[in-house]
Amino acid sequence: MKRILFVLLCAALFPLRMFAQADIHFSQFYELSTLRNPALVGVSSGNYRVTAYYRNQWSSVTNPYETMLINGEYRFTLSGSSNDFLSVGLLGFSDKAGDIDQKITGVYPAINFNKSLDQNNNSYLSFGFTGGYLQTSFDPTKATFNNQFQSGIFNAANPTMENLPNPKFTVYDIGAGINYNFTPGSRDEATYLFGLSGYHFTQPAFSYYTTFRNTENVRWNVNASMIRDLSNSIILQTHINYANQGTYTELIGGFLLGWKTFTVHTEPTFEIFAGPMFRYGDAVIPVVKLKYKNMSVGASYDVNVSSLKPASDMEGGFEMTLTLTGDYPPNAAVYKKTVCPRF
Repeated sequence: MKRILFVLLCAALFPLRMFAQADIHFSQFYELSTLRNPALVGVSSGNYRVTAYYRNQWSSVTNPYETMLINGEYRFTLSGSSNDFLSVGLLGFSDKAGDIDQKITGVYPAINFNKSLDQNNNSYLSFGFTGGYLQTSFDPTKATFNNQFQSGIFNAANPTMENLPNPKFTVYDIGAGINYNFTPGSRDEATYLFGLSGYHFTQPAFSYYTTFRNTENVRWNVNASMIRDLSNSIILQTHINYANQGTYTELIGGFLLGWKTFTVHTEPTFEIFAGPMFRYGDAVIPVVKLKYKNMSVGASYDVNVSSLKPASDMEGGFEMTLTLTGDYPPNAAVYKKTVCPRF
């Protein structure tokens, strides 16, 4: 009975959080650019990058939150003699949750200017912008109301006596960010990134009712990452991300330790990474990532340790990522030297 009451309480609170805090989030946040910091678009080891996400959360508590996302990026030089780059990206996602299929669908194009700060191209300062189109909806045919229950028995034919709003509305969003990445020394053994970004500068109103408007708070985001070669075959990645939106905050970070093999002296053929991520006050997240040539697959699982633990049995969210990186045309890397994170 305590478990049932706890689930009902959480189900009652989730919609309030959804309206005040509509942003989606991922445990493998380091694979994401546009919704983390648009100044990270195009900051990768190749001049193109395509990433697909799938996340299933809270299936042990209620009808699960299910999120799907795809993101594509491409970076190109501004001129044949320039060390500066322009990157473009396009992201789309769909997030669905609850018995009435509360759904948020978004499309975010992005653009990022990467400015080289030294002759050796060991440091870059990036300025990125993104604009989003968001549509929120629910399925009114799946909603149930007290008037449809008689003596504890549900009858869908009973009138609801409810005046439901339009089950769909649309808002627009603007975000921007700045990022600095550098590789000290000449051997490219380590790369560091530091960035700051903001979203919802338009402060869109999230509500199905025209007479009641709940303004979306600006979300500020701080990102930092490091990748370092500990030896010829061992790699260390560390990532941290802090987000603040109104009264809500999220701090997530951790590390991945990788091992790589070579068939030639320059490019690794196979890499495997494993390590923990931690979402402060919410979850411990083991992560495994496999990479073969230009394709990588990552898997993670949120082990819930928050106050929801009695209802969730420590079960949180399962997440999968698939990423393709490379150069197109294949000889594009010949014409440039860009020191970028090897993620």
